[in-house]
Amino acid sequence: MTETPPPPPPPAASSEDRARLSDGLRFAFGTLTVLPARITRWDRPAARTGMLSAPLAGLVVGLAAAALGSALVILGSGSLLAAVATVAVPAALTRGLHLDGLADTADGLGSAKPAETALRIMKASDIGPFGVIALVLVLGAQTAALAELYAASLPRGAFAAVLSAVTARLALTLASRAGVPPARPEGLGAAVAGAVPVRAAGAAAVLVAAAGAAVALPFGWPVAVQAVAAVAGGLVVAEGVLRRCTARFGGVTGDVFGATAESAATAALVVLTFG
Repeated sequence: MTETPPPPPPPAASSEDRARLSDGLRFAFGTLTVLPARITRWDRPAARTGMLSAPLAGLVVGLAAAALGSALVILGSGSLLAAVATVAVPAALTRGLHLDGLADTADGLGSAKPAETALRIMKASDIGPFGVIALVLVLGAQTAALAELYAASLPRGAFAAVLSAVTARLALTLASRAGVPPARPEGLGAAVAGAVPVRAAGAAAVLVAAAGAAVALPFGWPVAVQAVAAVAGGLVVAEGVLRRCTARFGGVTGDVFGATAESAATAALVVLTFG
């Protein structure tokens, strides 16, 4: 994500300090969405709580996307149009920063240049051929999957919109875990890299998977199991992207976070189309 949020100037807290949940929510919504949330703290405790709260930001984004897609289906539109609208909402609510990060990361990975040069390519404002191809494939896959799910039933399409958005932000929680270094000394990547304890990130993953299964349970056990598989599949693909990027660039950046989120969302949607 080329554009990074401007850090506010409150005094930095010590590494031993704890951020309030409200500070974390402001951090999560202020960095990951365009929803009005004034960031009150820009320090490691706030980053830790904020990235643990990232799935909640995904929940709000997913509910908004599901609401628009469902409204179109109820009004009589086809499943394809509903899917396009559903995909458009997360893009709008993030100013396209996750998609921009996906495109920039694809250009960096595809450049075959040394890490320092690849990072400069990613920071440039233009999008190269690898970025365009990545956007077309990812947006096409998301739209196709949602169209199939809406065609199957409105609840399945709406549930998929929410679960994929939450999984995408959960992938950011895991990408912020301890041991993942930043590729640059500045930007969102540096602010959150390594901020989340590994156990806390794992607990967040289990909680999201369990919540997804609980919501899907009224549709039957197979759907509940599929929800868990969708979360797991999204995280596995996101982890592959993360590891490739850290090996290639020496760490994570805001762009890598965007690519990780979009990869997780796409994989989760694809898994939900099975069966």
